[in-house]
Amino acid sequence: MLKEVRGFFSSLTGYIVIIVFLVTNSLFMWIFPGDLNVLDSGYASLDSFFTMAPWIFLFLVPAITMRAFAEEKKGGTMEFLLTKPITDLQIIFAKYLGCLVLVLLSLVPCFIYYWSVSVLGNPPGNLDTGATWGAFLGLFFLAAIYVAIGVFISSLTNNQIVAFIVAVTLSFILYAGFDYFASLSILQPLAAFILNIGINEHYKSISRGVVDSRDIIYYLGVIAFFILLTKIRLQSRNW
Repeated sequence: MLKEVRGFFSSLTGYIVIIVFLVTNSLFMWIFPGDLNVLDSGYASLDSFFTMAPWIFLFLVPAITMRAFAEEKKGGTMEFLLTKPITDLQIIFAKYLGCLVLVLLSLVPCFIYYWSVSVLGNPPGNLDTGATWGAFLGLFFLAAIYVAIGVFISSLTNNQIVAFIVAVTLSFILYAGFDYFASLSILQPLAAFILNIGINEHYKSISRGVVDSRDIIYYLGVIAFFILLTKIRLQSRNW
């Protein structure tokens, strides 16, 4: 895992991901006029951040994970890696946790947003702390699913661009696609079931500040599912 983290910060990748994430959110929250601007809204709330962040992560997380296995295969080091005295799961978790740590590091500075909005509130501190911490937890788990998807897709190809595009597409479908399907009139009898398959429904649920065990189980289940798919892919040894 440490090798993966060092690899990100030995190049510009890690720094660019964190900077782009923070700058993009800051521009929408404080600079660009509109509904997402905290100052224009008149409310001490981080709703705009938690609305924007999943969409920004939708592109930034695959940019992190696209190199996980694709770079190893393209560079011819995949076979060498698999001959080391470590299991396939250990390799996968090292890749997964390395990417996840980078995502977590991009979230840590966002607590400045929490402090800023809390100070600007009238009276100061007039912020729904429970909902805010729940939303941060939901955002972390959402990013963790994106990472699991990205690592799995990276294991399927040696082309980083292909890994990026497919990971973005699949992540988008899991995040917002099921909301669209649930809105179709022909699927209305199954709307509730379809919504619960998608990530967004669980993200909205936990963002209200209520940490429901069903949401946590969903997140962990999806992560485990894609890690299992990655393990099956590695076991095939078909490069």
